[in-house]
Amino acid sequence: MRQYSLIQILYLIYCKSRGFFVFPNARLIRFPIDLRGKRFIKISKGFTTGKGCRLEAYSVNKQKVLIIGDNFQMNDYVHITAMNSVVIGNNVLLASKIYISDCSHGSYSGDAFDSHPSSIPKDRKIHSRPIHIEDNVWLGEFVSVLPGVTIGRGTIVGANSVVSKSLPENVIAVGIPAKPIKKFNFETQSWEKI
Repeated sequence: MRQYSLIQILYLIYCKSRGFFVFPNARLIRFPIDLRGKRFIKISKGFTTGKGCRLEAYSVNKQKVLIIGDNFQMNDYVHITAMNSVVIGNNVLLASKIYISDCSHGSYSGDAFDSHPSSIPKDRKIHSRPIHIEDNVWLGEFVSVLPGVTIGRGTIVGANSVVSKSLPENVIAVGIPAKPIKKFNFETQSWEKI
């Protein structure tokens, strides 16, 4: 069982009380937290954060663009930005120092909309593509999730990985870019190398 000092217990009571006024159905919001565009963020019951998290929602159509499911937990210093759509499912666990963004300064996909390298990065047109993180996903420390990807149900992404392409369900993926290295076999009830 965890042992908290008196100061830690008082801090948790403070966070629980203050968090009620930020998101009433949250389990626990540890402060400080940076919320930008709160009216475009929808969280569900059981929402839990670590310290120093940053949630940003910049909706162009005035709709909710950052939607988080039940029993979501993120640890310290997670940064999530949504402009088009970031949908995170139920029972998702995020380690610390994770970056998730559906948008970037400029386009770099190799088409007529590409940004020119001589333009000032902060002045480049912002491009956005939706992100979907399905139920029961676990992202390890320092993972980055880039625009336009889906991470399938039950998938685990290893520490320091960059998810630049969609990942199927029930795999363990690692690397830059993240690639599946194991898949769960429901017949043998075990993780097997791919």
